[in-house]
Amino acid sequence: MDNVQVGQLVRSSAGRDKGKVFLIYDLLDEAFVRVIDGEKRKLTNPKRKNIKHLDIFPVKADTVAEKLIRGEPVTEKEISETIKTLGLSHID
Repeated sequence: MDNVQVGQLVRSSAGRDKGKVFLIYDLLDEAFVRVIDGEKRKLTNPKRKNIKHLDIFPVKADTVAEKLIRGEPVTEKEISETIKTLGLSHID
C-alpha cells in the first residue's frame, strides 16, 4: 500500500475489466482502492478493486489527484483525457 496514491495510473490484471486502465480515486484500506476511468466508471460509481489485482504504474495525474484530495470538482472528460494522455506512452 506504500506505493499506491490517489491519482495513480493503474491497469486491472483480473476480472471482467482486465487490461482496462484507471486512476485511483481513493484508498479504502490496505487491501482495497476505488478506481475511475471517466467513461464507464465515473465519479458517481467508482469500482472497488483489490490492490493485488492491479498493475500499478509509477505515473500519477497530479492535477486530478490534487483536486480529488481537496474535494474540488473534477469532470469525467478531464479524467478520461488524463488517462489517455498518461497511458499512451507508458502502457503496452
